[in-house]
Amino acid sequence: MFILRTAGLKSGFAALRQSVCVLGAACVAVLAPLTAGWAQAAAPSAPSAGSAASAAVTQAKPVKMALIESLSGPFANTGEAVYRNIYWAMERVNARGGVQLPATAGGPRPLALERYDSKGQNEEALSALRAAIDDGAQVILQGNSSATAAVLIEAINKHNERDPGKRVLFLNYSAVDPILTNEKCSFWHFRFDAHADMRMAALMQVMREDKAIKRVYLIGQDYSFGQAVLREAKKQLATQRPDVAVVGEELHPVGRVKDFAPYAVKIKASGAQAVITGNWGNDLTLLVKAARDVGYEGSFYTFYGNALGAPAAIGDAGIGKVVAVADWLPNVPGAQSEAFYQSFRARFPKPQDDYVHMRMQLMIEALAQSIERAGSTDVVAVARQMETANVQMAGQGGHMRGADHQFQQALAVGVMGKKGSPGVKFDVEGSGYGFRVVRQIAADKAQQPHSCQMQRF
Repeated sequence: MFILRTAGLKSGFAALRQSVCVLGAACVAVLAPLTAGWAQAAAPSAPSAGSAASAAVTQAKPVKMALIESLSGPFANTGEAVYRNIYWAMERVNARGGVQLPATAGGPRPLALERYDSKGQNEEALSALRAAIDDGAQVILQGNSSATAAVLIEAINKHNERDPGKRVLFLNYSAVDPILTNEKCSFWHFRFDAHADMRMAALMQVMREDKAIKRVYLIGQDYSFGQAVLREAKKQLATQRPDVAVVGEELHPVGRVKDFAPYAVKIKASGAQAVITGNWGNDLTLLVKAARDVGYEGSFYTFYGNALGAPAAIGDAGIGKVVAVADWLPNVPGAQSEAFYQSFRARFPKPQDDYVHMRMQLMIEALAQSIERAGSTDVVAVARQMETANVQMAGQGGHMRGADHQFQQALAVGVMGKKGSPGVKFDVEGSGYGFRVVRQIAADKAQQPHSCQMQRF
């Protein structure tokens, strides 16, 4: 069973606060008249209910999960990309019969998903959290803003202390400010993405070998994550490439800049041979497009330059010059990895939907594993099992470090190239450009020390 809930729907549906089941032919048939105007746009196409296991599990009480993300506004594309990934991961768990619990705990249970639009605002995210808890959610999913993740951690800490009968877990797949598993670490929070310092260290392994780079420009979004990226870039440049000069450093408002031309002009005028940025979503796409338009010929070292319009925006100018770090890339060598990517593309064939995250698949597998090992959906019991989660999938995998709740996994660094060139079998988003993997960093080499002092339950 999947339950969808889209906050802020037009035409009066938001006021109805209606949950819509999208797994099971009978459910779809009953709700079709109500949802005809918007369900097709709001959710991926409903999967087949042919499996006896999945058909049976839809009758059981679901484990409710709430996705809190920007589903409207300038970063709506990032929220929808997350939704597709989580949806696909949960389909896989439910297709095998859901999470397997003993009869005393209600037997096999399906995972259910509700979505709440934070509109890119912390206050809206907190409102969505309250609504999700009122709706019975036990697991909160969020990641596309470290600032939002920080306020959710604080709110969840207070809620779980105040109302232990309705405790919730927080699974974070993208909020990578290192502080979240250091000073702000929480027993209730688990991060499945490599944090900014880990990603920067991976990029530096590649930059260390590019001796032509002598001048770099740092630019980022003006909030906790963007600030952390620039801070760590300067720190690691000082130790890894002391011969490189920082010739510009700039922070800009998040999601509010429509014309990056003035920034691009300054980057070009600085003489920088490379730009380091943690920008994501439209803030990255518009930046690289502006750089191309003003004739900037330097490299981009990015956290998220491998999709969401960035490769198409920069075009041929990015070949061999746009570098991206990720937990996994479509061109990671290996038959299992290739089959994984092709199965996602078969499920979501539209070019604009082509952004798959291995870590989000591993996150849902870790949740299912932890519930099954706990033999219960009790949040404390599940959290204790999550601390030692160890999951493998499609030749990739990782484990949770219990000390700070930071997932430990391999990282891949890729360089942009044309589809069909050596190492670029797959492009992204139908752009004709993909990423050739130039460095793979094992989990034990990617890990970083932590300063977490966690209160345990």
